[in-house]
Amino acid sequence: MSRPADQKTERYQIRIAPAQKAIIARAAALSHQDVADFILNKVVPEAQAVIEAAEVTKVSDRNFTRILDLLEHPPKPNAKLRAAIEALPDTL
Repeated sequence: MSRPADQKTERYQIRIAPAQKAIIARAAALSHQDVADFILNKVVPEAQAVIEAAEVTKVSDRNFTRILDLLEHPPKPNAKLRAAIEALPDTL
């Protein structure tokens, strides 16, 4: 994920213990990357995974079919559902 020289970038500063800095610098050197590229190559995919885990719900094909069926053919309201609807505030 090498950055083109003409690409606009922003600075991000963090405080880090000297031992952690040394570990990151060594790992970057062993990976033949500068420290910034090394950090970005590790952090960005992890950030994307966190976002996906929070925003994407995965279900099996069987459950997906069941969800679609329930959306197309919802069950008739029972007493508990009617009571829950009655309990909702009028501002909804």
